[in-house]
Amino acid sequence: MKRLVIATKNKKKKKELRKLLKGLNIKVLSLSDLRIHIPHVVEDGRTFRQNAVKKALTFSRYIKELILADDSGLMVDALDGKPGVRSARFAHTKAKDEENNAKLLKLMKNVPLKKRGATFVSVVAIAENGNLIGTRRGECKGSIGFELKGKNGFGYDPLFTPRGRNRTFAQFSPSFKNRISHRAKAIKRAKSIIRKCL
Repeated sequence: MKRLVIATKNKKKKKELRKLLKGLNIKVLSLSDLRIHIPHVVEDGRTFRQNAVKKALTFSRYIKELILADDSGLMVDALDGKPGVRSARFAHTKAKDEENNAKLLKLMKNVPLKKRGATFVSVVAIAENGNLIGTRRGECKGSIGFELKGKNGFGYDPLFTPRGRNRTFAQFSPSFKNRISHRAKAIKRAKSIIRKCL
């Protein structure tokens, strides 16, 4: 059976991606499963696609398997698209989810409900042997709340309410979130690329 390596050490993201990749005839591993030294990749791209491609290509030069890299984040209308590619490092370089959410709430303190629009974005890149095979993008539009709600998910999930819903990502079950999220849409589109590699 062919193997696919998820280019992340984030346990929550790894768990979510594994669930989204179910149904493919492929063994899904993560970097932590391989126990090999791989250089740290500096995510200095100006777009989610640039970062996803950089990670996929870098890891595919060290790991002789099919590589899937995801770069995702939150773009807030009132903040001119920030935190964007710096979503995981919004408060500071090694910020925790709580710190990033606190900074976002502080910046959005005086923003009225009708101007709290935001978009979650995910770009998935597939690479093998140092060659980019393809990328796919997924988006989920919604709004930023005034307080944290829910215990599920990670990142900005407790603040983000998808359009047409009245609950945050963190208030949904993981299975429901995996039907409507930005990452779910990107992975669904990327499956056609992966199937061609099997």
